[in-house]
Amino acid sequence: MADTALKQQALRLAQQAKIAARQLAPLPSAEKNRALSLMAEKLEAQSEFLIAENQKDLEFAKANGVASAMLDRIALDADRVRAMARGLRDVVALPDPVREVVKMWRRPNGLQVGRMRIPLGVIGMIYEARPNVTADAAALCLKSGNAVILRGGSEAHHSNQAIGAVLREACAETRVPPDAVQVVQVKDHALVNELLQLEDYIDLIIPRGGEELIRAVVANSKIPVIKHYKGICHVYVDSDASLEMAERICFNAKVQRPSVCNAMETLLVHQAIAAQFLPPMIAKYRAAEVEVRGCDQTRALVPGIKKATAEDWVTEYLELIVAVRVVKDMAEAIDHIERYGSEHTESIITNNYQNSREFIDRVNSSAVMVNASTRFNDGGELGLGAEIGISTSKIHAFGPMGLEELTTTKFIVFGDGQIRE
Repeated sequence: MADTALKQQALRLAQQAKIAARQLAPLPSAEKNRALSLMAEKLEAQSEFLIAENQKDLEFAKANGVASAMLDRIALDADRVRAMARGLRDVVALPDPVREVVKMWRRPNGLQVGRMRIPLGVIGMIYEARPNVTADAAALCLKSGNAVILRGGSEAHHSNQAIGAVLREACAETRVPPDAVQVVQVKDHALVNELLQLEDYIDLIIPRGGEELIRAVVANSKIPVIKHYKGICHVYVDSDASLEMAERICFNAKVQRPSVCNAMETLLVHQAIAAQFLPPMIAKYRAAEVEVRGCDQTRALVPGIKKATAEDWVTEYLELIVAVRVVKDMAEAIDHIERYGSEHTESIITNNYQNSREFIDRVNSSAVMVNASTRFNDGGELGLGAEIGISTSKIHAFGPMGLEELTTTKFIVFGDGQIRE
């Protein structure tokens, strides 16, 4: 497609989204919930259509030698369609943050000043693989009063188009403007770069996928981007830890689902308990087919371990590999996290209250756990109901982004005739 045509298409999407955002913002919760409920019903009713369109993506992927793990991420079946519908209904049940007054105070001159939540406006969502993200992102943006432009990966093109068509069909039967949910129809990556230039129309870009995708979006965007490059998550086992608890948590953090961003990648262990803790812990990892890469002290305690290199401390494995380091104390553990971490999720296992408080105060990641698995850094697990992604930026959101994080606040001021002297 010619550059001029791409520019025009990107501009049309963005202009339509901005108009839709203005129409969507004042709608009451009941109308937004009606649209979401209707979306869920239509997804279930058109399950066979969605699965048939998904089959086109699977056949294309197989013909191009896509790995089985990716095929599983792309695939839709009746259960997954029902899960998408259930996710929409879960969003219906969440409180609507729009127009919530989060704080109110009175000035000496009698003015009442408050801060009220409002939608961000237009959100551009760029993501890979899983077609369920199309429904999830649309639901969260719509409930928080934002229009969304969705650009999924080419590997799920037909699936995303089909889901988007069903969602827009539901909107058309309510007061929610259909252009509040737009799915980019062309596969050309150049269109994404055109969208990234439209700062007058799009308020925020949320990329969701691998580090390469996110860095490419950041490099090319004139629009603010919510970043999440890596999930290099750590668990530190303190000298005062319950070893039985530590073993359960460290196993869960690595093994329960290793391919996600909140899985532990590096285990740090206090030298005072390393000889007692590491041999049984590593035996358990090996039984679960986890490859262990250790520092010199770890290798001295447990023979046959591959030596960890400097590269291991900065690697997000996303598979059954774990790096292990013995540290002399908590200060050295925190120094390691600050040097090599990605400010995603860290956990301390300890029965020492003072140490837990110091760890919370000094570690600046988006979620800091005490005696809990890193796997809990997830919107659903933390009580947000759902999330559109996890931000490792500190502006404007940090950590899982739910409905509230898709809003900002404006000042509202009530007076009774005050004028400024």
